[in-house]
Amino acid sequence: MLVESVKDYAIFMLDSGGHIATWNAGAERIKGYTTAEIIGHHFSKFYPESDVLAGKCEYELEVAAREGRFEDEGWRVRKDGTQFWANVIISAVRDRNGRLVGFSKVTRDLTERRRNEEERAARLAAEQANRAKDDFIAMLGHELRNPLAPIVTALQLMKLRNTGQPSREVQVIERQVQHMMHLVDDLLDVARITRGKLELKRKSVDIRGIVATAIEIASPLLEQRQHHFNVEVPGHELVVDADPARLTQVIANLLTNAAKYTEHGGHIDVEVGHAGSEVVIAVHDDGIGIDSELLPRVFDLFVQGYQSADRSTGGLGIGLTLVRKLLQLHNGTIEAASPGLGRGSTFTVRLPLVQGHTDAPGKHERRTQPSAARKRILVVDDNEDARMLLGDALATVGHEVQTAPDAPGALELIKRFKPDVAILDIGLPVIDGYQLVEQLRRELGGSVRYMALTGYGQTHDRERSKQSGFSSHFVKPVNLRDLLETIDNR
Repeated sequence: MLVESVKDYAIFMLDSGGHIATWNAGAERIKGYTTAEIIGHHFSKFYPESDVLAGKCEYELEVAAREGRFEDEGWRVRKDGTQFWANVIISAVRDRNGRLVGFSKVTRDLTERRRNEEERAARLAAEQANRAKDDFIAMLGHELRNPLAPIVTALQLMKLRNTGQPSREVQVIERQVQHMMHLVDDLLDVARITRGKLELKRKSVDIRGIVATAIEIASPLLEQRQHHFNVEVPGHELVVDADPARLTQVIANLLTNAAKYTEHGGHIDVEVGHAGSEVVIAVHDDGIGIDSELLPRVFDLFVQGYQSADRSTGGLGIGLTLVRKLLQLHNGTIEAASPGLGRGSTFTVRLPLVQGHTDAPGKHERRTQPSAARKRILVVDDNEDARMLLGDALATVGHEVQTAPDAPGALELIKRFKPDVAILDIGLPVIDGYQLVEQLRRELGGSVRYMALTGYGQTHDRERSKQSGFSSHFVKPVNLRDLLETIDNR
């Protein structure tokens, strides 16, 4: 009666040949057979065919008879043919004289537990893969920025030395470097957002100013491809609560995409307005359009539309992903629509409108030109090209510059050169920039300003440099004008 009442375990007896002699309620529930259907059948009915052919059933009984007990986990088969993961214990049953009279068999259905374990393992593997991907993207950004830094500095130095029109070759290099920097920045932004590390600097801004700045960014490509470009904006302000730089990035990405995927001489229209409590920005083009099968996935990471064999439109398939994620951080949305391939597309952005805001948006601040105040500057970077070119650029505008390739060289140099400003690479060999700034502060005191120059630009990198004593944190490749202004402004 006790065995018969158990429903969570299949408990039944086998004769010495492995044929079923008893059957309880738990066995019927787990395996699907009634008592009348299964009594007298061989227990191999519960095993996959491959196990039966391999002699697994005979082996289990042999071990149980020899050692008194056999335990195993594996796939078993129900009456309806479905498989379940089972824990099985087979025990030999003997009479008073020790003669084998049969076997008791207890089976537990562990399918749910196994599924949970597999899902948990899959989740952990996915989390590890995501962490590895994000770490790789961050490292990739750093490694790409290192060679970009001296290239950008060289271009800026050439401009400083030549007041005339840059040569066509210089213009080509500058355009391509800017494109590479844009790709690197997009990669890092996606990684930051995915890890929850991107912080918005929000304030009330007029969306018209954002759109104007974005058009200015995208205009070189629009002009290069000779597009017919039309913008419609209202005569009154539309104020949103947003990070101006990030929202400009969103609109500029949409305009750049429209320019890339529209043939030369095509049409691109931007309409800015509002619907109820929302600002609405629509970017429409008559370009290559979006296939109906791709449309639902167009904002997914690394998904791209049609590319010709020469991949003339380029890109990594991350721009629209970044746009959507940035808009989500702003409590906004974006929708994509297209009648089909060759028929253009429209991207519509919606953002919450700040109600009752009457203050005029602040005008863009004009950057101050660095003064001619001469300063003594120490540059420490193990990348020879980056070190040499940055030193030359600083010297060109009138500063006295000394450079060192590593921390020991810098510590030796300050015995005869007392800098006002020290610009230090973080990823130095042997002694990194964090350790070097501590040693320099001990040697030089608190009158020197220390600036970090590195390929790492995430929030925790900036926090660590600040805690280490750096007053400024620049990410390679550094904008020379920003650096000069920071040096000049005490």
